[in-house]
Amino acid sequence: MLAVVKIAGQQFKVKAGDSLYVPHIEGKSGDKVEFAEVLLTDDAGSLTIGTGVKAVVKAEILSDLIQGDKVIAFKMKRRKGFRKKHGHRTHYTHIKVIEIA
Repeated sequence: MLAVVKIAGQQFKVKAGDSLYVPHIEGKSGDKVEFAEVLLTDDAGSLTIGTGVKAVVKAEILSDLIQGDKVIAFKMKRRKGFRKKHGHRTHYTHIKVIEIA
């Protein structure tokens, strides 16, 4: 069974047993989470889309906080002495999909 689920504003295509990195969600390692906002399900060729979807994706948090790569935004204006450097590392959560019910 395949599902498209919306997690923290982003859409992910998941199957049972998949492991993926999603934007940071609350919870500790080992906690069970459920995602009720399922947009599409495919069960052996029968598609269910939109409001007719009555599925819930159950997952387990493997790692509660993982930092992404460092992103640097550097701005400067030549001959003016203006230099500005901003940087950040996006936070992710590593989850494993247990089942789609």
